[in-house]
Amino acid sequence: MEKQILNSHIDSLEKISVNIQPDVKAGSRVIATIIAELIKQKQAEGKNCVLGLATGSSPKTLYAELVRMHKEEGLSFSNVVTFNLDEYYPISKEAPQSYNRFMQTHLFSHVDIKPENIHIPSGEIAKEDIKAACAAYEQKIEDAGGIDLQILGIGNNGHIGFNEPGSGIYTRTRLVNLTNSTRLANAYEFANISEVPRMAITMGISTIMKSKQIILMAWGPAKAGAVKKAVEDDDSETVPASFLQNHDKVRFVIDEAAASQLTRSKSPWLTGDCEWTPKTIKKAVVNMALQLGKTVLSLTNEDYNDNGLSDLLVEKGDAYEINLEVYYMLRDSITGWPGGKPNAVIPAHPERSAPYPKRCVIFSPHPDDDIISMGGTFQRLHDQGHEVHVAYQTSGNIAVTDEFVTRFLDFAVGFNEIAQINSEIPAQILSEAKAYISGKKPGQVDSPTIRELKGLIRRGEAKATCNYVGIDPANIHFQNLPFYETGTIEKNPLGEEDIQRTIDLLREIKPHQVYCAGDFADPHGTHLVCFNAVLKALQRIKADGDDWVKDCWLWLYKGAWQEWDIEDIEMAIPMSPAQVLKKRFGIFIHQSQKDSVPFQGSDDREFWQRAEERNADTAKIYADLGLTHYAAMEAFVRWHY
Repeated sequence: MEKQILNSHIDSLEKISVNIQPDVKAGSRVIATIIAELIKQKQAEGKNCVLGLATGSSPKTLYAELVRMHKEEGLSFSNVVTFNLDEYYPISKEAPQSYNRFMQTHLFSHVDIKPENIHIPSGEIAKEDIKAACAAYEQKIEDAGGIDLQILGIGNNGHIGFNEPGSGIYTRTRLVNLTNSTRLANAYEFANISEVPRMAITMGISTIMKSKQIILMAWGPAKAGAVKKAVEDDDSETVPASFLQNHDKVRFVIDEAAASQLTRSKSPWLTGDCEWTPKTIKKAVVNMALQLGKTVLSLTNEDYNDNGLSDLLVEKGDAYEINLEVYYMLRDSITGWPGGKPNAVIPAHPERSAPYPKRCVIFSPHPDDDIISMGGTFQRLHDQGHEVHVAYQTSGNIAVTDEFVTRFLDFAVGFNEIAQINSEIPAQILSEAKAYISGKKPGQVDSPTIRELKGLIRRGEAKATCNYVGIDPANIHFQNLPFYETGTIEKNPLGEEDIQRTIDLLREIKPHQVYCAGDFADPHGTHLVCFNAVLKALQRIKADGDDWVKDCWLWLYKGAWQEWDIEDIEMAIPMSPAQVLKKRFGIFIHQSQKDSVPFQGSDDREFWQRAEERNADTAKIYADLGLTHYAAMEAFVRWHY
């Protein structure tokens, strides 16, 4: 029934039932409710509830909701038997990155599940014993009566569990090699890519398909491509998740970002009735032009008819008029004046001319996101006379390698020797820090002193960047938001102190413009938490009736991890070749992040390369659509709060 309701107008496109929720919290609540109802049903029948569980970033919010249900609503796990999908190999079950540790941290230690009912593949067994252990794991699942409900995530390459592309539908629990893309995607859990295990033990696709029902979750834009292939394309070993099309009771629960590549989201005009708003028209025409390799103004009525846009012609008339409307939208998004052009009346300009100069604050989640994602705009705002503030939201200390700290320590020791500085306290700090790093074990949490030193390194780089741009030192703000300061990759949720520090800073500056990271593909989630800190702060200030906030516009940038789709861009700042080079040199100031990106996600390019190539690509797309071809462009979307 659910599939019929959800997919009534797109059955021919979506081969799996897809439930799209606004965000990860709403989606996690949907799944948690289904799990809770199944547990209670089995309890009423006097039976165990056998759950297949996933790990990674996707289920964290789900497990937090289940823990809340246990503590606040009395949901009991006493009859629950669990089987986890996978585990790295080799790895100690006590290692911070092990999935055994993950499950204890996020779920098992907070609920009343019986320890003997928990089953997780072991990453500690001898290699020659793995085959027998995998067979025994399969037998335990059968002895438990099979999995009643299997929870899955999905990899960027379409893997489920650790069944990488090429895995067959008949595979069972086994030892597998991890692809480089999967290791890169999971590198955020480790200090660097070299520490990510190259193998894992995973349930096979056949094992997963035997589950009585399956729910796959996917959150964020990075998963959108894999979701589309799994749901709409033919089933294939190249996208293991697509084999789920052959299961009788499977559903995807995803957020809007993960649904962005589905036809119903990307090209709704192909699925049935479509409301032709200016945004939808722009999206349809831009995508058609890019697909056909034509400029917007050269599109014909035949192009519209041949590409499923005949309804748009019926509603709006001739292609010529539609082309002009879209062309003007694109043209009017381009400006060299990100703070608005003073003493000018330009109704279609992305920003207001007045007031001038503006007070602007750039929120940078890490100490380099400002220069990486909007370095050209950053410099232009300053050069055009605006009062520019930069707020570095976190210390960024976990992204500094131990080797880089050692370099600074060696310099400090040498400097002390040369200068014959005999202060015992600095010498003691240096000695203890060097001893700590030399004896540090893989995965060991940094001491507070080491974290302070790493944070100091990144603050120094951030200050140097602001000096390079010309920012007044009084306008540099280091917030050190508490949610980040755990010393581990795993961060705390956004807290009241994080929001209050942001409120205090905004009320101090009273900005006309706020720039904030909208790049939620950041693999360790810092960008999203930092965005929410700014958004909640602005919403509270607005609710309190502060007069200045009525004139404060919020602009979102991307660039470190992804770039805006061309149809979404509302302000595009062009850059000359000289400005591109100046931005590159600004990024180079962050030497601790140069050459080796500690948490690079699935993109193995350095940050300066990512930013430069994405900015050039944006400029090229504008040119392909018939606009002026600039060397590069930085793009922004306005967020209405």
